[in-house]
Amino acid sequence: MATNRLDALQQMLAQDPRNSFARYGLAMEYANTGALENAIAEFQQLIQQDESYSAAYFHAGQALEKLGRIDEARAVYEKGIEVTTRKGDAHTRAEIEAALNLLPL
Repeated sequence: MATNRLDALQQMLAQDPRNSFARYGLAMEYANTGALENAIAEFQQLIQQDESYSAAYFHAGQALEKLGRIDEARAVYEKGIEVTTRKGDAHTRAEIEAALNLLPL
């Protein structure tokens, strides 16, 4: 039995490694607890298996920014803009564009 959210999400992924919602949840839980490297790894895995999971680009970019990895954040945001444009996800695209515009040059 899961003792916390991390355990529960890890168990869900053990049962179904392609569960995008569980992988996103795990990445967010890592990000929220400050385990940014783990969060980035999960976001990257999510994007690799489900390129259209728009929110992953925004939150991956945020985690990369917090670690000072600005060029990587910029690349993730730019890819996210491509994906959200293709999907017609104007809300997430606007969030990603705003984050991209705030990056230092």
